[in-house]
Amino acid sequence: MATADDDSNKASDRIKDSAQQIWLAGLGAFAKMQQEGSKAFEALVKDGAGMQKKTQQAAEETLAQAQQRMAGFASEFGTKAAGQWGKLENIFEERVARALEKLGVPSAADVAALQARIDTLEAQLKHRGGAGSETATPAKTARAARKTAARKAPVAPAKKTVRRNKSGNAG
Repeated sequence: MATADDDSNKASDRIKDSAQQIWLAGLGAFAKMQQEGSKAFEALVKDGAGMQKKTQQAAEETLAQAQQRMAGFASEFGTKAAGQWGKLENIFEERVARALEKLGVPSAADVAALQARIDTLEAQLKHRGGAGSETATPAKTARAARKTAARKAPVAPAKKTVRRNKSGNAG
């Protein structure tokens, strides 16, 4: 029968043999690398260059995609900003129009209506022969136009206006 010491020695011998074989394999690999070292080095450099090209190409593609997305975001943001600016502009115009209306400043529609009334009055004056005579003064012509305008219904809806006295002050 085998003793425990014999089993232990056999295991120890196997480990030593295994370690010896690993050592020899390492020395063999080292010797082979010395013989074919330059070829292996060149192959590794070539593989590394190929890997670098692939990595660089992937990075460039990712960058191009990111640039396209950012351009899309910028365009979308510009469109939204322009829309908001238009809304802000409309609000500003409405508030200015209300403020001018409160101050009694006539609107463009009011001025156009007044111009139409003036044109109508001028046509009536020409039709009647110049309001009586060629010697009519501008003050008489203006009074006659005011009287005719007072008799005629207004063209545009009347708005609250501020009357001004001769010195131009509100009164």
